[in-house]
Amino acid sequence: MIHADILGERSRLTPEKTALVWVPSGERFSYRQLNERAVLCARLYVGKLGLRKGDRIGILSNNRVEFLDAFFAAAKSGVIFVPLNPRHAPRELEHVIRDSGLRTLIYETEPAETVRALRALVPLDQCVGLDGALAATDLAYEDAIASLPPSSWTPPRRDSEDSFCLLYTSGTTGKPKGVIIPHRQVTWNGYNTAVCWQLREDDVSPIFTPLCHAGGLGAFLIPIFTIGGTIVLHRGFDAGEIWRTIEKEKCTVALGVPTIYKLLMEAPEFGQADLRHVRWLISGGAPLPLYIIEAYQKRGMVFRQGYGLTEVGVNCFSMTDEESSRKAGSIGKPMMLTEARVAGAGGTELPPGEVGELLLRGPHVCKGYWNNEEATRNALDAEGWFHTGDLARRDEEGFFYIAGRIKDMFISGGANVYPAEIEGALLLHPAVQDAAVIGVADATWGETGVAFVVLRAGSSAGARELAEFLGGRIAKYKIPKRFEFVENLPRTPYGKVLKDQLKRQTGSQD
Repeated sequence: MIHADILGERSRLTPEKTALVWVPSGERFSYRQLNERAVLCARLYVGKLGLRKGDRIGILSNNRVEFLDAFFAAAKSGVIFVPLNPRHAPRELEHVIRDSGLRTLIYETEPAETVRALRALVPLDQCVGLDGALAATDLAYEDAIASLPPSSWTPPRRDSEDSFCLLYTSGTTGKPKGVIIPHRQVTWNGYNTAVCWQLREDDVSPIFTPLCHAGGLGAFLIPIFTIGGTIVLHRGFDAGEIWRTIEKEKCTVALGVPTIYKLLMEAPEFGQADLRHVRWLISGGAPLPLYIIEAYQKRGMVFRQGYGLTEVGVNCFSMTDEESSRKAGSIGKPMMLTEARVAGAGGTELPPGEVGELLLRGPHVCKGYWNNEEATRNALDAEGWFHTGDLARRDEEGFFYIAGRIKDMFISGGANVYPAEIEGALLLHPAVQDAAVIGVADATWGETGVAFVVLRAGSSAGARELAEFLGGRIAKYKIPKRFEFVENLPRTPYGKVLKDQLKRQTGSQD
């Protein structure tokens, strides 16, 4: 029986090994202690809240130990876990709550106004306050746990295809969709990442990204617990605190996104911390500018790039330390038993060097979208391939490279142009710190490129210089017809450029 209770299984094997360090208080929890907490939370779900297998429970909270209690309690009880982003507005959360059908909410006090607003928007039968009750009818988490009668725990049967959680996508192309994550997907992500990334039981990894996202839960939490390592959990992002903690706890591997790595390298602690114990860093979520890689390499750190989506598991590709330098810009090779295809029209596989849609298939793929059969059919074809919507190519050695989103591609003079290729070439210029390219309407060519460029501090370069620089690296028709010099690029918290905003700046709309 495959299920997602990785914490329970690891507790059985290495109960006294340190599982978690909670940075705000310095508390340390063994796998046994953390598992005991999760069992109590599971008993709360079933005993006091009356939830049963398949019911949905939401949590509105920043990173904290109780978030992990609630997450693994769902793995134990069969209740479906629905994390809510505390940064979202009540109206955004209303859609998620109504779509998922959750009627029980766990919340912390910090987003209290959001909780109060939600009560007026959606029907919530039961609420549990992690820091005490906000309303007389709510339960206080600690009091509710303490009042549970002594009892043993017998978990219900959880099959591999049972739904473990609903993770709602960001909704950049419409309303967020609930990705159905089965127990099988979570477990496979843990095992395959531990094996293919060659994690070790002595690995220590910080988590400072939000646990309400797939990356926070899946990229290192599950894999590190699978191998029996230690997670160092931060409440949120504080660059100085992160560097001090990486040094103090002798962290060995870490995940971040480009925006976070940029902020970390700009912190004064970046040049001072003792980082000899760091084996490697990995970036995901968005294309990684070359200058960021170079900055960390100068500090003696190995910098890998990864790729994943909520729908297909957040870790789908792998590379060695040597390959991270030799194949800079690549996301690596597909992990074990992960099938990857660069597909042209009709889903046919394209030869090396050609750009097409990246399709993935394997035990790491989700079941589809909650209450959305049309979206499921559009993403998962009859042969089980998931259509990522990302453009990619592979080289003769089997290494994959992301060329951008399908919706970002534009056609100039009848030829396909992939912005990510141009952006990558621009970032090779010593004066360019950041760059993004979009296509805009053109009376002669149909569409042409506009490049938004952020120059490095103290550097200068004009449009002609950049165009000539690109001329030696990409075809002439791909060179942007216009260059806009800006102070920064609009990005999501996970580092993706908000190209719709750039299009609005040019007066162009899809």
